[in-house]
Amino acid sequence: MGILAMAEDGDAPSRRDRALSVSVFRPGRSAEREIDPPDPDQGRDIFVDPYPLALFNAARVWESLNAMTLNGDHLARNGLFTNPDQSLAGPAFDILRTRIAQAMAERGWRRIGVTSPTHGCGKSFTAANLAMALARRPGSRTVLMDLDLRRPNMHTLFGVTPNGALRGFLDGTQPMESLFVRVGRTLAIAFNGEAVPDAGDILHSSDTTQALDAMEVQLDPEITVMDLPPALVSDDVLAMKGKVDAVLLVADGTQTTAKEIRACETLFENRLPLMGVVLNRAQDLGLGRLRYRRG
Repeated sequence: MGILAMAEDGDAPSRRDRALSVSVFRPGRSAEREIDPPDPDQGRDIFVDPYPLALFNAARVWESLNAMTLNGDHLARNGLFTNPDQSLAGPAFDILRTRIAQAMAERGWRRIGVTSPTHGCGKSFTAANLAMALARRPGSRTVLMDLDLRRPNMHTLFGVTPNGALRGFLDGTQPMESLFVRVGRTLAIAFNGEAVPDAGDILHSSDTTQALDAMEVQLDPEITVMDLPPALVSDDVLAMKGKVDAVLLVADGTQTTAKEIRACETLFENRLPLMGVVLNRAQDLGLGRLRYRRG
């Protein structure tokens, strides 16, 4: 795995300048995103007290999520690294998590979407390993969400059976604790067990905005990693404007073209800040070996 480009630390604006884009191509702008308190009338709050925020404890809500133990052998077969020493790509993900965590902290950002130009570039693999790398930091809290609603695949990578359809959480018909699970003490995952044809409509909905805001208030993660659909296949990624702070683009070194990357550049400009570009299945000719290859 090779990192083609990311925002340089020296270029990072302060927390007060959150509207400034960090695109590696051309500057754009992203709108400020203010989080409203959960609306109990819309089923967004797990509390019944009329003043929940006064008694709120995110750590207790986090611990209340159903705990799940993952199969290490299954993760390894799918290229997911619980320990960076398991693969040559492990340290690369640690470098990626550090650069992203630092850049997002400097900007006051908390949500990053992982997308790709087309299917098959390894975006879900990258999102999962990034979230696991972030969760290895002691005392941290990271949330991973499968928001590729048309083709949910995160549960297959992790080898688990989802509790239900994630659209139930996004439209307010299911509470967060019925669909989110906790892995260890630092990672929570929202798997999706049902593909939906109207994914764009769901992601555009104000219900989704409210659900994501409520999740962030209740769990208080440092970073939420969202596995998004491919950017050039539908309008689903654009529907996340205002719901995600930045996107990470995963390109496949064996199939993604420069034209497709430029098309993503045009698509994101003035809409979604581009945090960086990750080259998956990248061949390092100088070393005469693949720097990253997934089976």
